Amino acid sequence: MADDSTNGFQAGRTGLIVRIPEAESAVRAWRERFDPSARAGVPAHVTVLFPFLDENRIDARVRSTLADMLSRHHAFDLRFESCGRFPGVLYLAPGPDTQLRRLTEVIADRWPEAPPYGGQFTEIVPHLTVADGQDDAVLDEIEADLLSKLPFTSRATSVDLMVHDGTKWQERASFALLE
Repeated sequence: MADDSTNGFQAGRTGLIVRIPEAESAVRAWRERFDPSARAGVPAHVTVLFPFLDENRIDARVRSTLADMLSRHHAFDLRFESCGRFPGVLYLAPGPDTQLRRLTEVIADRWPEAPPYGGQFTEIVPHLTVADGQDDAVLDEIEADLLSKLPFTSRATSVDLMVHDGTKWQERASFALLE
């Protein structure tokens, strides 16, 4: 959810993420300095869908539908062995990313009013943001450090619903994938 800026962290905003705890030791210090979502309480993650529905729209029926949809998708392994960039952004690239893309697509298809990235970008590019809003020299320094800590793998077993409470992001639900 680092696709958002600090002034976009509004109470009631939600997102769906896959946590990547295996990345924390490599990225925590960088994310705390250069990723606003980390400072707002979001763990290392790959976003499945952001923004999702406003919190006031997430009722028992939405939660049940998410649980049902996600329980039909198998848990999967991700390997992080390279970095990628968007303008001003450095990220870790998960591979293969097919299942992450599929999760985004099926949820966005069910809730077309919540397109990936708010409809800002047409291509879904799964990624774990490490730094946002930085110049190339800073990103080069971070990338050199990260490359010495790669590769690592992570198993995606759930998708978490995160909600911004006006100050921090909080997990409100976790939906298991099929093991």
